Amino acid sequence: MNTMEPGAIDGRIPRIGDIAPDFTNLTTQGEITFSQWQKDNWVVLFSHPADFTPICSTELTEFQRRIADFDKRKVKLIGISIDSIHSHLAWRENLAKILGVNLSYPLIADSSMKVAQAYGMIHPGASETVTVRALFVIDPARKVRAIIYYPLNVGRNVDEVVRLIDALQTADSKGVALPVNWKPGDKVVVPAPKSEKDVEERLAGPYERLDFYLCKKELT
Repeated sequence: MNTMEPGAIDGRIPRIGDIAPDFTNLTTQGEITFSQWQKDNWVVLFSHPADFTPICSTELTEFQRRIADFDKRKVKLIGISIDSIHSHLAWRENLAKILGVNLSYPLIADSSMKVAQAYGMIHPGASETVTVRALFVIDPARKVRAIIYYPLNVGRNVDEVVRLIDALQTADSKGVALPVNWKPGDKVVVPAPKSEKDVEERLAGPYERLDFYLCKKELT
């Protein structure tokens, strides 16, 4: 079964802040309805061009090797390509055999391309027959929080995906912003002032002040 919610496919790539399109589809762990499977978790939904390909093999197994990092952050992983469920299952067994890694997260078999189209994963300029390397970070409210695209011939950086999730979760829980190259333990940016009172408070506050609009602080 492969169904999409009404209005999910409108020819537009979901944007940051949009509700991620819902779908019901077959995966290596059985049929799922995305909104029910996600529940109240963060999700990393990522596409790979094709099963039994070298770069994709390194990516999927590296995500699995880092599964404890995602579990710690209450993030669920789910992969997708337009390959069949039979191909997914055979490739999963092959990866266990040649790389010693058993995938514990599901792979969506999207042979109809409906999910890939809904998420803007088919880029005709790159290929009309496979998905590019798209990655969506989706929060517990099913809102798209970040989107990363990579070309067919370059693998993703899993360290950066984990760092991005740390940044998003920190921004949400602490009400701050994160500067370039931020990682846990670094100073954060105090959100820009919205009133004269905000300016006065930050001038008097215990911040590293580079200017009234650029202040950093330690997280406590």
